[in-house]
Amino acid sequence: MIHKYQYKDQYLVLDINSGAVHVVNQIVYDILDYYKESPLEEIPELLIEKYGRNDIVEALEDIKYLVDNEMLYSDDSQVTLDMLEGRGAVIKAMCLHVAHDCNMNCKYCFGDKGAFEGVRSLLSLETGMKAIDFLLTNSGTRRNLEIDFFGGEPLMNFDVVKKLVEYGRKEEQVYDKNIRFTITTNGLLLDDAKTDYINENMDNVILSIDGRPEVNDAMRRTVSDKGTYEIITRNYLRFVEKRKGTYYVRGTFTRDNLDFSNDVKHLADLGFKNVSVEPVVTDPSFGYALQDEDKELIFREYDKLTDLYLDYAKNGQKFEFFHFNLDLNQGPCVVKRVSGCGAGTEYVAVSPEGDIYPCHQFVGNQDFKLGNLYEEHFENNRYDEFNKAHIYNKENCRECWAKFYCSGGCHANALHMNQDILKPYELGCELEKKRIECAIAIKAILSCEE
Repeated sequence: MIHKYQYKDQYLVLDINSGAVHVVNQIVYDILDYYKESPLEEIPELLIEKYGRNDIVEALEDIKYLVDNEMLYSDDSQVTLDMLEGRGAVIKAMCLHVAHDCNMNCKYCFGDKGAFEGVRSLLSLETGMKAIDFLLTNSGTRRNLEIDFFGGEPLMNFDVVKKLVEYGRKEEQVYDKNIRFTITTNGLLLDDAKTDYINENMDNVILSIDGRPEVNDAMRRTVSDKGTYEIITRNYLRFVEKRKGTYYVRGTFTRDNLDFSNDVKHLADLGFKNVSVEPVVTDPSFGYALQDEDKELIFREYDKLTDLYLDYAKNGQKFEFFHFNLDLNQGPCVVKRVSGCGAGTEYVAVSPEGDIYPCHQFVGNQDFKLGNLYEEHFENNRYDEFNKAHIYNKENCRECWAKFYCSGGCHANALHMNQDILKPYELGCELEKKRIECAIAIKAILSCEE
């Protein structure tokens, strides 16, 4: 399987199963329209009015070389069912909900304004320690583990966060593990003391902001219905000035700001070097929900964002855009490419009450509760369901050119939109494919200019 597309004057061909990316000339690009459909000896006649015969023959030889060396039209025989489904139930990452409460009242919040369809509550130190113990004892031989302090707003329970980091650092030595800590915050409580602690102790930080003042404040408001842009921008700029580790400012675009490339530009111009602005996924009946008819407009906006990214990179103002970060040299292993984020298998979320779910977007959905930390024995009764939710078991994914890049999409989005984790959210798929094309085009253009 191949996928070919043109971005400005670049002709790009992706070999899906090998992962090879080729920047080709127009002759090769055009021949590939016929290469598998017509006898090779007839192809020169099909293109003779556009190209010289010798050039066509030479291009056919180039294509044959790539095919013979499994860089074009390669198969996927390296992927076996045992590789995908015989890995065993080992957990390596946890989203730890330290606060089911929030000091914001964001319109699009999937977490019920922090309550996650339950009562507002904060994680106790005891339950948090049990969560860390659970991760350590269920991680098998995996040495590198991840814990994301999440909410609601985790800074509302920051003393517990600090004590849990201390506990995790002590226990990881006992188990010979290495825990990477992440925290996600809305920034309202991000003062100097918290900034210094987070910069010293968190491997990654996610800072929530939607972009321009009017865009952010239309969605992200305090519980007293005030805008948050001025406060969080001031706090974030102070934070990233001191930050030496990884961070991202992370926003959401909706139907109310389909010109979201301007929000990315705004954040980059403020000085944020790592930016993510992602499409909202919500009930289609909401006025701000993305609709199928918005697709072409969103595609054009990603093209604008690609031009912005390239212009800034060429002018020494480079910033990173999360969805344009593709590692074409190594990237994730084949199992990760096929199975995705590992929700419900390698990755779980834990509520303040100790309830265990497949991921943070399932928290509060009792149908998907996997167990509780206080139960004597844990057995993931949905392990097989999630373990088999890989691209080869998803009808819409098997023949999709982007399957090894998106890994089948988000299970939670599939469930929310189609009531089935095996049926990906179609609009989300289309936007993901567009982002992948833009990301690969950026790589091609920048590498050709080096």
